Amino acid sequence: MTWSEMQPLLSQACWDTLYMVGWSTAIAVAGGLPLGVLLVLTDRGGLLQNLVANKVTGQIVNVARSMPFIILMVALMSFTRWVTGTTIGREAAIVPLAIGAIPFFARLVETAIREVDGGLVEAVQSMGGTTWTVVRKVLVPEALPSLISSTTTTVVALIGYSAMAGTVGAGGLGDIAIRYGYQRFETQLMWITVAVLAVVISVIQFAGDWAARSLHRRGGRSGPAPRLRLLKPAAATGKTG
Repeated sequence: MTWSEMQPLLSQACWDTLYMVGWSTAIAVAGGLPLGVLLVLTDRGGLLQNLVANKVTGQIVNVARSMPFIILMVALMSFTRWVTGTTIGREAAIVPLAIGAIPFFARLVETAIREVDGGLVEAVQSMGGTTWTVVRKVLVPEALPSLISSTTTTVVALIGYSAMAGTVGAGGLGDIAIRYGYQRFETQLMWITVAVLAVVISVIQFAGDWAARSLHRRGGRSGPAPRLRLLKPAAATGKTG
């Protein structure tokens, strides 16, 4: 197979992979972020301590995380068909990709949130801040560099999952590697696909690390004091009112 024949295949496969991973990441962040925060808030000593809810939620997350992705795809076929109308193609692949990534990202969020200094939380509470204020003004902003790194890790994992999804006709670079590199013995195309995946992952990892370092340096220079000062007028108003 010549380069002129491979180039359109690779271009479309790259777009399909980025499409699947992009939507799956957005859904995973939207679902995993509040889930991870909830795991912290409902834990022992948390602002919304509820050990029963914490244990049940934690077990659900653990079970979902432990399931191999290829099995998850098969198990969700009926649900995927109900959502997208099909079980083949990039739209169909987004469903198991997102569902598999939500518990994965939630645990990363939980770890990141637990690293936030508890003294900041106590300071905001002493100013009259509500649980929502603590989450919005302290927990998420202070954990943001770690959350960026967690998102990067999730994206890289999803790229690997999307390649696996290619084995069941989801499209993308994994599909190209299987259909042409393995089934049709186009070894050159398979190795080019591997190289493209390596480049894409390296670029995403570099961008994520750079963003996390930039936010960390910015937070280190400004510190938590500006945020706490911004909360004082609102807290004071709430006390006097």
